[in-house]
Amino acid sequence: MASPKLRVYGYSGCSTCKKAQAFLKKNGIEFEDLAIVETPPTLAELRAMLGHQGGELKKLFNTSGQLYRELKMSEKLPRLGETEALELLSQHGKLVKRPFALGAGLGLVGFQEAEWKKALGSKA
Repeated sequence: MASPKLRVYGYSGCSTCKKAQAFLKKNGIEFEDLAIVETPPTLAELRAMLGHQGGELKKLFNTSGQLYRELKMSEKLPRLGETEALELLSQHGKLVKRPFALGAGLGLVGFQEAEWKKALGSKA
């Protein structure tokens, strides 16, 4: 049985997302491209990613985004509980750091080519 395809949430206007997609295509890595604004990651996916990020909630947030600033998340995030923060992310794709890539045994946020190459191993 084939392992589940890598799910990559991104935003069409995001240059970093485009770089990640180009990297995956260049290396022949099959992935499912999902629009993060229209279809944010589910609570289950966010919980899985949180595990891959060592439980650091802030790593899942797009801290340089407009919505993050508008909602004053830098003040609110330290006081939010894990469930509350993940629910917020699941409802507002623009709050989620992108690209957001989740697959069998791996979870990556943001795009750093060396990190992705290492995580994807022999596939990249």
